[in-house]
Amino acid sequence: MTQRTALVTGAAGFIGFHLSQRLLADGWRVVGLDNMSSYYDPALKDARLALLESHDQFVPAIAALEEQGVLNDLMTEYAPDTVCHLAAQAGVRHSIEAPRSYVQSNLCGTFELLEAARATPPRHMLLASTSSAYGANTDMPYREQMQADHQVSFYAATKRATEAMAHSYAHLYNLPTTMFRFFTVYGPWGRPDMALFKFVRAALAGEAIDVYNHGEMQRDFTYIDDLVEGILRLIDAAPQTGAAVGSADTLSPVAPWRVVNIGNGAPVKLLDFVSAIEDALGQKIDRNMLPMQPGDVHATWADTQLLSDLVGALPTTDVKDGVGAFVAWYRSHYGTA
Repeated sequence: MTQRTALVTGAAGFIGFHLSQRLLADGWRVVGLDNMSSYYDPALKDARLALLESHDQFVPAIAALEEQGVLNDLMTEYAPDTVCHLAAQAGVRHSIEAPRSYVQSNLCGTFELLEAARATPPRHMLLASTSSAYGANTDMPYREQMQADHQVSFYAATKRATEAMAHSYAHLYNLPTTMFRFFTVYGPWGRPDMALFKFVRAALAGEAIDVYNHGEMQRDFTYIDDLVEGILRLIDAAPQTGAAVGSADTLSPVAPWRVVNIGNGAPVKLLDFVSAIEDALGQKIDRNMLPMQPGDVHATWADTQLLSDLVGALPTTDVKDGVGAFVAWYRSHYGTA
């Protein structure tokens, strides 16, 4: 059996690391691109990368995806049959403070990838978007067929733009493309700017946590292993023009392109999430109850019918189990009692 090759951008990031590990475990060769940015603690990215580099089928590529020619050279040299584009400047709140970095990484970087794919077409392009693309929508759960034109953060606007960019390339150059809208991914090796990481770190330091909108928020928390399973199954479910799957399909009428939610499908109240952290830590957490932050949304909730139609039912890790796994990893990784 011929070994398959995947190009994973953002391979030292939270999701890219977990996806790369699974691909390697399944016998793939993984070309992992990452710029090792200092947006959050580089030591965490270094530790993830070191684990990946211990595998002889992992090919590291340390560079910025927006650097002209980098992606084209990688695609030409390794000719991956699958591309998983997870690299991005992330963070809703940071996009208010540093919007230019989102233009460079999310827009210019994705453009470089699309150009490289045009020159060396893979069998399937899988690109990460975000649940934040639903923006000001208030109807729940979020269905992929909903209009999504009123983003409330610049981060979300750049990710929605990448969906449109990818559609145009899928149409013009017949590039089978799946866009993912991820819903609040969490788990071991997670990002330090995400709520779970910040809450656990603060609690173990004896500090209060910041709870926005006075706790009146809900999120469709999606455990990392469940998300990765969804991506892996979708690799072999490349869109084909004229081959819609069920009434929920978002397949374009003019391109082999679709957008798919990947979420748990069950929103959790923010204060219930905090309670799960308290249970996992075995301690109470003091809370600073604060107003809503600019660019944030009150709730997210994924309709996962299309995902099920495409690849079958996915595992759905209970939030208490997922939070417990993160806390166990955090204690081990940072040596806390």
